[in-house]
Amino acid sequence: MLLKRKAQTMKDTLRKIFTNWRILLMLFLLVIAVIAISPRPGREGLAIRSIDANSSAALAGMESPKPSAQPVSRERILSVNNQPVAALEDYNRITAALRVNDTVYLKTTKQQYPLKVKEAFDFITLNETELLTTEEIILVNETADNGSIMEVPRTINVTREVPKVMKVGRGAEDLGIRAYPAPTSNVKKGLDLQGGTRVLLQPEQELSPDDTASLIDTMTQRLNVYGLSDIVVREAGDLSGNQYILVEVAGASETEIRDLLAKQGKFEAKIDGKTVFRGGEDVTFVCRSANCAGLDPNRGCFSDGSQQVCSFAFSITLSRLAAEKQAAATAALDVVQGQGGSYLSKPLELYLDDQKVDELSIGSDLKGQAVTQIQISGSGAGQAKDAAAFTALQNMKRLQTILITGSLPVKLNVVKVDAISPVLGEGFVRNAILMTLIATFAVAIAVAIRYRTAILSGLIVVTMLSEIVMILGLASFIGWNIDLASIAGIIAAIGTGVDHQIVIADETLRGSRDGSLYNWRERIKRAFMIIMLSYFTVAVAMLPLVFAGAGLLKGFAITTLLGASLGVFVTRPAFSELMSILVKR
Repeated sequence: MLLKRKAQTMKDTLRKIFTNWRILLMLFLLVIAVIAISPRPGREGLAIRSIDANSSAALAGMESPKPSAQPVSRERILSVNNQPVAALEDYNRITAALRVNDTVYLKTTKQQYPLKVKEAFDFITLNETELLTTEEIILVNETADNGSIMEVPRTINVTREVPKVMKVGRGAEDLGIRAYPAPTSNVKKGLDLQGGTRVLLQPEQELSPDDTASLIDTMTQRLNVYGLSDIVVREAGDLSGNQYILVEVAGASETEIRDLLAKQGKFEAKIDGKTVFRGGEDVTFVCRSANCAGLDPNRGCFSDGSQQVCSFAFSITLSRLAAEKQAAATAALDVVQGQGGSYLSKPLELYLDDQKVDELSIGSDLKGQAVTQIQISGSGAGQAKDAAAFTALQNMKRLQTILITGSLPVKLNVVKVDAISPVLGEGFVRNAILMTLIATFAVAIAVAIRYRTAILSGLIVVTMLSEIVMILGLASFIGWNIDLASIAGIIAAIGTGVDHQIVIADETLRGSRDGSLYNWRERIKRAFMIIMLSYFTVAVAMLPLVFAGAGLLKGFAITTLLGASLGVFVTRPAFSELMSILVKR
């Protein structure tokens, strides 16, 4: 009879727990967090971080992962020449034995790639000179039939004496693959934990919000063109009002990042191999406002088989000299019919630092015309009209960014460069996990001794772990990088949560001893009043840290706020309900 009564009591308790909406909300968010984190323990292979442009890997069709790609979805290297690759040491050992013109079969989670090993060269400048002839377009004055003087573009051959350069082979070239141990979850590690380079830049003059956004787009595009991924470029500041640009690149060396950020960026537009205009002086204006950039109302959206295609258009302004060069380059081109209209036989090819990044069709009405106001168009495809429109606008933004790359709105000075070893990052992760486990165990022992019950101690530990999982799940969902500052924020939020749970436990147990339901409810209200006051105090204290220290404390502040908010609005109410159900039992 006694066992039957206990079984019924346990059944009633479980029913109350799993029908309480606050507890169900916490469980639902916990499941969503686990899905967002997507833990994959014991994954094999190396994840691809980036592919160098024009490398053997790039020529074989391998691509860098998209910056928005989740860590566990990235392509992984499984074997090289049928030899399993479980660690970076395995990959380096196998590739170190390669010779020029060897064929390498690299198996990934997508497919098997045949790579041809290229030869690497050194270029040595000799104490000799040679004559080099190149074609250039210049403007010359000519007299028209009506007697007026006009400038006409002419192509001339220019011969210059230049230093002689000797090309010397130095063995096999690197395959061009940047890899790292395959991630076991979608939690993105910051530079402190995975290694990389952090550069703090300061503009020489104050930037407007539009100029800052343009600068960030330009720098991100430049780094992407060079095949780097896991890039963070954002605006930062301090409490003194100074403006900074913070650049973080995982897995890149300090020298590499310095070289990339020091380059001015050379943009060229070519027609049939001839340069018609360059970024900077030749492109005087790129429209990015709604009145001259957006979806093309003249062409709109249309169906192309199973996909929808939407067109975009935006205007740019060329200098007069650039317009004349374009007129000369297009005068002899043929007109061909293409999808959506008639175009010239050769496209406008865009190059950034001598690397082709895109090409655009030239409207037939521009043939031989020296116009300074031209419209650049393109399209985007998708399964639905909304998806096609979104893709078109993203493509337009990318092209606009390319056109202004190289003409930065202001000069940048390097304030600070931090190079962090991945070995140190691994040690930080191990120490953080160890300290978290020790702190959790210490809290469990202290609570068990204070209240002399393992149930309450277990509830507090479970709530602590639930908060950690939900914080990591939210960080994975929004793509927030977890660094040392963020780990400190998680610990601070969990510490605050334990304080709140002890307050709730004290008030609940005291109210149950008094025997008055009214008194018990009043004590719970009093506990939550204390908790809310503490929460607002933490929020007010953290807000200045978001902007302090050139944004380097932003991770700590935001993680603390996220953890405290999840605790106050999700886990604290659920813990209170669990306490009340168990106390009544």
